[in-house]
Amino acid sequence: MKNRFLANLLLTFIWVALTGSFTVANILFGFILSYFVLFIITRGTGRARYFKLVPKLIGFFFYFLYQLVKANVQVAWEVGTPKLHMTPGIVGVPLDVRSDAQITLLANMITLTPGTLSLDVSEDKKVLYVYSMYITNREEFIREIKNGFEKRILEISS
Repeated sequence: MKNRFLANLLLTFIWVALTGSFTVANILFGFILSYFVLFIITRGTGRARYFKLVPKLIGFFFYFLYQLVKANVQVAWEVGTPKLHMTPGIVGVPLDVRSDAQITLLANMITLTPGTLSLDVSEDKKVLYVYSMYITNREEFIREIKNGFEKRILEISS
């Protein structure tokens, strides 16, 4: 997988050098073009992990961006309106992620989203304690984290 990524970057650099345009759009186009060239060249070799991982990483990025915008709008609405709509609470979220890197990534994604904060991880690393400004239904809150960030982290790390 590492070799395919390096080949993808090398082909992107060659594309940018040949076109002579060092714009973000041209670099992105070169990366996408080289990704598809590598996909076609290596098709049928049984080494498709890189080609499955890149779309999942892009999907993870856009999911995080969506959650970030949604939370910012919610917190901005809370600050801008005279009546408080908050229902704060702390919830223990059972974890399916196991490695320290996975747990750290999940905790950071939750903390980076406005209105939520990862507080602690249990000693056995099976529960993540999360504070949220808006907890109307604990099961729904847990389900959103498990089917959102945690599911995507498991997809990209396994």
